[in-house]
Amino acid sequence: MPSLQEDLLPDHLRDDSDATANRLGNDHLHEEESRRSLTDLIVGAGAVGISTFVHAGILIILGLFTLTPEILESFNLVVVEPIPEVLERPEELVTIELEENIDPATELTNSQQSSTIAGIPNAEGVGQFSEPTFDTNVIKDSAEETGVEMADLTVPASLQESLMTNIPLGSYGDPREIVDNLEQAIDRITQEIVFMLEEGDVLVVWLFDQSESMRNDQKEIRERINKVYSELGLADTADGDHLLTAITSYGANYFKHTKKPTSDLELIRRAINEVPIDPSGYEIMCPAITRAINDHESYRARGKRQMALIVVTDESGEPENNLPTLEMAVATAKEMNCRTYFLGREAVFGYPHAYMNWRHPQTGVNHWLQVDRGPETAFVEQLQTNGFRRRRDAFSSGFGPYEQCRIARESGGIFFMLPTIEKELVGGEADKRRYELNAMKPYLPDLDSRQKQLAMRKDYPLRSFIWQVIVDLNPLNEETAQIIELDLTFPREPDRFLVRARQEQEKAKIYINYLANTQALLEEAYPFREDELNARWQANYDLIYAQLIAYQARVYEYGAALETFIRNPKQVPQMMPPNRRLIRWDLRNRLKLSAEEVSRPYINRASELFEKVIELHPGTPWAERASEEIKRGFGLEVMPVYRAPPRPTPNAPRIPIPKL
Repeated sequence: MPSLQEDLLPDHLRDDSDATANRLGNDHLHEEESRRSLTDLIVGAGAVGISTFVHAGILIILGLFTLTPEILESFNLVVVEPIPEVLERPEELVTIELEENIDPATELTNSQQSSTIAGIPNAEGVGQFSEPTFDTNVIKDSAEETGVEMADLTVPASLQESLMTNIPLGSYGDPREIVDNLEQAIDRITQEIVFMLEEGDVLVVWLFDQSESMRNDQKEIRERINKVYSELGLADTADGDHLLTAITSYGANYFKHTKKPTSDLELIRRAINEVPIDPSGYEIMCPAITRAINDHESYRARGKRQMALIVVTDESGEPENNLPTLEMAVATAKEMNCRTYFLGREAVFGYPHAYMNWRHPQTGVNHWLQVDRGPETAFVEQLQTNGFRRRRDAFSSGFGPYEQCRIARESGGIFFMLPTIEKELVGGEADKRRYELNAMKPYLPDLDSRQKQLAMRKDYPLRSFIWQVIVDLNPLNEETAQIIELDLTFPREPDRFLVRARQEQEKAKIYINYLANTQALLEEAYPFREDELNARWQANYDLIYAQLIAYQARVYEYGAALETFIRNPKQVPQMMPPNRRLIRWDLRNRLKLSAEEVSRPYINRASELFEKVIELHPGTPWAERASEEIKRGFGLEVMPVYRAPPRPTPNAPRIPIPKL
C-alpha cells in the first residue's frame, strides 16, 4: 500500500504501472503549451515550459500586494527616531456592502444527474482537463494584462513554548500564549512585572488601540489597575514610585494621555477613560510603538528603570503602514530593552482581512466592514481566493498577526492571544477552534524579518512555486481580479441577466485555464515537496493543490448553473410578503451538481486530496480548512434575493457607516 505522501503525488509523476494509461507523461508535459506560466497565459506571450522554469532556476520577484521598490528599499533601514505627533491620514477607506453566501451546502442528497447542458465537454480524467466551451454568443469582457509580482518566501524559526518564569533581557519572548480572558492575561503580565521589580524599578507604558471595539477591554483594564498595584504591594503612595505607569493610544495618530509617568491610580484610570474613538478606522500600530517607547526613554534612563510596553488591540494594523515601519519598532524596543507585550486577537489563516457584520440602525441594511486581522506570516501563504472571489472568511490560524508576534518575540515580551468568539465576525466559527500547541509546533510561522526571508528565498524552491501560485491567483491585485473574479450576483431583469451571465461565462473559460496551468505548475514542483522538511510548507502545498482541483470543479459548475438558468429561467414572484421585492439573483452553494459528468472527476480527486490533508496534518488549520472545503459542496444554483425597502429616516441625520 502506498504511503500517504505517495498518495499526494500527481498521477503523471507516479511509478505505478497501472496508472500509465491515465497519466500525462513527462514528455507530454514538456511539449504541452498549456503549461505556460499563468501570467503568460494572460498576456499572450510565447509558451515557456514549466520544467524549463524549474531547471533554469528563474529568480522570482517577490512582493506583498503593493510591495513597491520604495518599500523594499525601506527594509534596509534600521533607524530609531520619533514619529510626528500628527500623521497624515489616508484617503477614506471604502466600506464594503455584501450579501454573498459563504455557508456550506446544506442539502442532504447528492444528485447523480448527468449534465445535459450543451457545450460542456466530458472529462476523461483529472489529469486531462479540457477548456470548457459554453455558448459562444457572448458579450466579451476584454481582459487587461496583469503585472503581478511574486510574493516572498519564509524560512523556519524555532519558537518557545509559554514561559512561566522571568525572561532575561536579550532573550526571545513568547509569541503565542493563549488565555481564556483579559483578566488572565493581565494577571500574567502582573507576574512579569513582579519579576522585573525584583531587579529594580519599572516603567510600564500602556498603548491602546482607539477602535470602538476596544471600549470593553479598556474598561476592564481600568477597573483592574488598582488590583494590579495592590497585588504588587505598591498601592500606597509612598511605595508606588517603584512602578510608574504611562497611558498612550493610537488610531490614525498617536496620543499621550499622561503628561508624565505616574503612580497615582486615579490619574491612570482617568487617562484610560480619556482614550478616544478614532472614526477613521486607520491604525498606525508600528509607528505608535516606536513613538511610545521613545517618548518615555528619558524617564527610563533617568530613573535607571526597566521598561515594559503593553499594546492592547484587536487588529493587526494597516499592512501598507506596518510593512516599512515594523523593523524600526523592533530595533527601538531592543535598543531600549523594552519588553513589549500584546493583548491581541488571533490572525486570520493566511489572509490579511476579516469582516464584521454591521446592521445600519436607520436603513436596516447589513454592511460588511473590513478589519485587519492578519496574516500570521510575513507574507500570505494561502490562496487569497475562495474559488470565485477574494476570501471573506475569518478562518482561525492558531497564531497572532506576524508584526505583533515578531515584536513580542524579539523584545522578550509575550503575545497573549485573547478569545476571539465574535458573533458579528463574518465567516468566523462560532466556537473559534483552539489548536493544541503540540499539534501546531511543526507548523510555527517564521518570525524572522522580511528582509531575511527575502534573502533566503532562493534556498527554498518549493516555496517559490507556491508564492508564484498565490500571487498569480491573487484577487487582491485589482488587475488580476478583473480576470479571475467571477460575479455571484446578477440583475433581476432578464436581458441584463443574460448579458452579465455571458460575460462571466467567458471569463470562466479564461479562469479554468488559469487553474489548470496552476495545477500543472504545482505538479512539476512535487519533487521539491519531497525535499521540503518544514511541515508548514508541506501543508501549504497539500492544501493549495487540492483547492486548485476543487476550484476547477466549482468553475465548471458555475458556468453550468448559469447556462441552466438561461435555458430554463425560474419563475418567481416579484414581491414577497410583507413588502419584500425581488432585487437580484445570487449564485448559492448546493450539493446537487449541474454538470456532473464533467465536474465529478475533479470532485473525486479533490475530495481524496482534502482527506489526505486531514490525515497528514491533523489538529491544524490546514486540516480544518480541508474539512470545510468538503462541507462546502461543489454545486451552485441561481436563487432569488428579496429585500424590503430601506426604512425611512425623516428629520434625522444619516448615521455614517463606521470604519473598524
